[in-house]
Amino acid sequence: MQWRRHISGLAFSVVFVLSYFTNKFVLSELKFTYPTLFQGWQTFIGAVLLLLSGKLGWVEMSRITRSAALSWLPGSFLFVGNIYAGSRALSRIDIPQFFTLQNSSHVVSYVIFKVVHREKTQRLKMISICLILLSAIYLPSYDPQFDYSGYMWAFWHLFCVGAYRVFQVHYKSTNLSDLEQQCINYLFSVLLLALAAHPTGDLTGAMEFPSLQSHTFHCGCCASALLGFLLLLATVRLKSGLSLEYLGVWIFLSKVTAMFLSPFIFSMDVNLQSLFCVIVSHVAEALLVYSERDSQPG
Repeated sequence: MQWRRHISGLAFSVVFVLSYFTNKFVLSELKFTYPTLFQGWQTFIGAVLLLLSGKLGWVEMSRITRSAALSWLPGSFLFVGNIYAGSRALSRIDIPQFFTLQNSSHVVSYVIFKVVHREKTQRLKMISICLILLSAIYLPSYDPQFDYSGYMWAFWHLFCVGAYRVFQVHYKSTNLSDLEQQCINYLFSVLLLALAAHPTGDLTGAMEFPSLQSHTFHCGCCASALLGFLLLLATVRLKSGLSLEYLGVWIFLSKVTAMFLSPFIFSMDVNLQSLFCVIVSHVAEALLVYSERDSQPG
């Protein structure tokens, strides 16, 4: 049975890398920087595919009650903030720097957990958290392609990711599975992003987008939506067969793979100082994953 877990992990890694590369290609190479439309399209397709899969019996989904959906709305708000700010940041920041900043979401989660529980922290975990934070603080000073707007959106992205992680852990109801939670996220995102498309100017700007009729653009958008849905299924499958600590290992390996391959796909300008920040951040993340595995019984 162990080999099945490895296959699930490898499938997750492949979809993870392809998903980020496709999103980066559409946002940066094709310059489609209209996140309400881009993420609205992705979440709409995700919702349709998820509901269709549940209807056909391909995935297990129960009927979502109104009270359960309402209780999950704070998580949906954080989810929308995550994908909206993440798109803004990814369109302006290279993938290695983006993941380095995203790692700081662990700092946000740690601070919130610390305030809520006030429990004693392992020394190794504390060291890793501090290294992740220092790497993110120093990275903007050394990044040769520093973009103020991109880094500000990355800050909001990492905050929403960290807070969403805490909300998932502390969500008390057992009535919603991971797929049902994501279904609420998708439907809420479609509604909110659709309402925001005109006030943000994305709708008007997209109508004048030069590549709107491009075959490459259409393929990229369709691929991004499909890969986002497949990444959800791969994540749920991986979580069902492994502990959260081992899921963290596969996420870490997938990010390292994406960072290693990204210079071969996208043009990047990296110096030694920014590369050092990236390396330190991900070494610290490896220590964090190890400390969380080591702290589990058995």
